[in-house]
Amino acid sequence: MPTPTGERRASAASDKLPAFYSPKSKSMADGDIDGSTKQVDELSISPPSQPSDQTHPPGQLPPPSLLSPAFTPPSTPGTQTPRSVAGPRGVPVDSSKPSGGCGSKKLKLLEELPQVKCEVRARIPTVNGDEMFLHLYTNNVDNKEHLAIIFGDHIRSKSLDAPVEGETEMDRMIRGAYTGRLYTGRETSTQKTEGAGQAPARPSASEKPLPLVRIHSECYTGETAWSARCDCGEQLDEAARLMGMPGNTGGGVIVYLRQEGRGIGLAEKLKAYNLQDLGLDTVEANLMLRHPADARSYGLATAILMDLDVREMRLLTNNPDKIRAVEGPNREVVVKERVAMVPLSWKGRGGFRSPEVEGYLKTKVGFNMSGVCPIGHGCLLTTMQIEKMGHMLDLKGFSQ
Repeated sequence: MPTPTGERRASAASDKLPAFYSPKSKSMADGDIDGSTKQVDELSISPPSQPSDQTHPPGQLPPPSLLSPAFTPPSTPGTQTPRSVAGPRGVPVDSSKPSGGCGSKKLKLLEELPQVKCEVRARIPTVNGDEMFLHLYTNNVDNKEHLAIIFGDHIRSKSLDAPVEGETEMDRMIRGAYTGRLYTGRETSTQKTEGAGQAPARPSASEKPLPLVRIHSECYTGETAWSARCDCGEQLDEAARLMGMPGNTGGGVIVYLRQEGRGIGLAEKLKAYNLQDLGLDTVEANLMLRHPADARSYGLATAILMDLDVREMRLLTNNPDKIRAVEGPNREVVVKERVAMVPLSWKGRGGFRSPEVEGYLKTKVGFNMSGVCPIGHGCLLTTMQIEKMGHMLDLKGFSQ
């Protein structure tokens, strides 16, 4: 059993780690000093109640924090935030109505959707016991490999499952066009109840709950380089957590588009960072470089969702204008609900704070007269409205 002196040395060693490392905490399975284990509500943000006369002996560490550790990209999706059995709550939206909660901007949409094809699919097990299926897509408008991260084996690609002339059963299994699970010695891509070479049966729209969908644009700096200038890495991790909830029976799709820096590319994005250090915000920096504030396009995302047969969905976003953009020029897919993406630090569940990310979030989200600025510490908000980027959050009862 480690001594108090050893525990203090371990704590001191962890304090010397770089700031982007997540803090370590004692496992609840270890119990208290008397060997008992306390049951704790993992969604609570308050410390466990203790008798007023209870004290900790010198050198003994206090009980582990109930807050989620700070997000540390790169990370296995879904492991950085507390789990819950209930699915995320959403707000009904309808882009066919002016008051449907889908923004007021008149977006310029593509007249014709791109053509996409899923080239390969593979099962990705994660360290927390969950698994997802990674789909790689090619298209006819650029040479980039866009991705779809699928939670739930009932969401399948039509282009992947389609039979290819001349291919063998092994060919189908290698590119991921199989049902069930692969195992050593398997010889056919279909299960015994299905015909060889046939696409698996798909449930009708009325038989399946709405999936949760997130359209995520690539962010090398926020997802891989530990950047505190944005919350992109944290949002990717939180989206995976919400889709992996047991109560989210509809499954989930993260469409990962390779459009770095809101569509301007990594080189121009790094130039924008230098302009931000000179005093400009993220929108002003893009405009100074003669780029639009947001150069992203969502036509590829719409086409990928159609290939996955996701015609109705719950969209995970704070941007009401993205709803209409994702639906396509003729509403090829329809968003039924919008689910808010609330930064973890605002919910008191870890996350991270920095002057750069606070300015970034303030540019995207403003606040109304009944609320308090979201950038302040310990703030309490009701509804935040548009400032520059048009993002909106309703924080009434947001804990999930």
